[in-house]
Amino acid sequence: MEIQERILDTAFNLFSQFGTRSITMDDIAQKMGVSKKTLYAHFADKDELVTHAITRHLLTIEQDCKANQTQAANAIDELFLVMQMLDKQFRNMKPFVLLDLQRYHSSAYQAFLSYRDNSLQSTIRENLKRGIREGLYRPDLDVDVLTKYRLATAMLCFQPDVFAPGLYEMSKVQRILLEHFLYGLVSSDGFERIEAYKLQLS
Repeated sequence: MEIQERILDTAFNLFSQFGTRSITMDDIAQKMGVSKKTLYAHFADKDELVTHAITRHLLTIEQDCKANQTQAANAIDELFLVMQMLDKQFRNMKPFVLLDLQRYHSSAYQAFLSYRDNSLQSTIRENLKRGIREGLYRPDLDVDVLTKYRLATAMLCFQPDVFAPGLYEMSKVQRILLEHFLYGLVSSDGFERIEAYKLQLS
């Protein structure tokens, strides 16, 4: 299994930086210093490799989000942990990756949509409910509408016609959008908590 994990790591890093369309099995084999035959011993074709690499990455994000929920002292703390995670996850990723999945890898794209519409949506909803319970978010928030809104804004950085590659870093865009979203949620107590966190991080 170790070689399979190495293949998935190498493939995902290349796909993130250059998109799936421009990366071939030859590129992955050359990057790893193995024969292309080794890749085909574990994956039937490039499409299967893309699907496994994306699914594995989404599972990692899901596990990180659950860990953040458990580790966080409160809802705001959880979102600051998410900001750190997003910075790490998207630091070297290009926005056209998702477009490549949509156009050329339907199974991988469906895996992404399933993650977005189930796990990610649930995580956002639970954070909103938690913040309201803790008195850190405003009690009058419409949880359903704001969950959908956050889902939509999280996808904006994948749209190169909105945030052109080379002009915007995905990790920075995600961080700014999430911080903006957070400021719109908080009560006066929550606002003070944000300012305290920012002082700790500065």
